[in-house]
Amino acid sequence: MSKKWNIIYYETADGKCPVDEFINTRSINNQAKIFNWLAQLETHGPNLPRPYADLLTDGIHELRIKLSGDQIRIIYFFCYRDFIILTHAFTKSTNRVPEAEIRKAVKSREDFMKRHDEKTLRSK
Repeated sequence: MSKKWNIIYYETADGKCPVDEFINTRSINNQAKIFNWLAQLETHGPNLPRPYADLLTDGIHELRIKLSGDQIRIIYFFCYRDFIILTHAFTKSTNRVPEAEIRKAVKSREDFMKRHDEKTLRSK
């Protein structure tokens, strides 16, 4: 039996959840497609192949989804052996993921790791 990963949506210190906010702006059909891809990520973790997922840099990954002609990216990282933390999502309009989006993910990871340890995540 393969391992199942635990997906956690990153929340800022003041309770904002960027991935949830992004998903809620999408149509019901597109939300269903996003949740289907998140389920694939949860099942396959780091083994979800390109073109569906890719490593960007320094442990920051992207889930690559096409919705109604738009290239959607959900940015995430792995932590504590079992967890995938989704930092934020955006509509990609350039050939490469913008550096600003990667920096945002790195900052979110630093904030998340400062506020959460493995024990508190496992107790949720």
